[in-house]
Amino acid sequence: MTKSAEVSLTHPLGPIAVDDWLVGGQPTDGTRLELIWGYPVVSPPPGGAHRCVADKLLVAMRSALRAADRDDLTVLRAVPTRISAPLRIAVIPDVIVTSGSPRHVSCGAEDVLLAVDVWSRDNPRAERDTRMAAFAAARVPHLWIIDLTVGERVGFEALGLGESGYRRKVYAADGETVTAPGPVPVPIDTGQLAPR
Repeated sequence: MTKSAEVSLTHPLGPIAVDDWLVGGQPTDGTRLELIWGYPVVSPPPGGAHRCVADKLLVAMRSALRAADRDDLTVLRAVPTRISAPLRIAVIPDVIVTSGSPRHVSCGAEDVLLAVDVWSRDNPRAERDTRMAAFAAARVPHLWIIDLTVGERVGFEALGLGESGYRRKVYAADGETVTAPGPVPVPIDTGQLAPR
């Protein structure tokens, strides 16, 4: 299964550049302000289940990096990430693994080795497709999707970047355990990720 990175622009780019978006800062009410095709997009604040899953995943990823003795990589949560200045795209993935300095307020896509998005019912399909295409266009090598759209169940999908977009490497339904590919292999137990 290949997920294409092709996106056609049916409207002109919006007026906001990535640098302007960075200077503007983030809202203080917990919402996330992202930039898609030069237009601001506000996402609702992540709910408790969303945050719980992201936190558990962050801990698992840090443990895997330590076990692999990869102190050259850093796991960060909710970092503004500059995807494409020409396309005016900047997003805030739930978790990233970066080779860049954790001391900056934002991260360039060229330093992102893995991006993780947690999806819930509030995320429309068009948003998912746009983000996936943006990560692929920016050549982010690994993308993990945590799916919380079906009640209390958790789905996990690890995608790897190929020449024509992302290809599924691993999938785990609720209650299954897999080893997810990335900068280092990470054991993922969806039963443990679930916000119970």
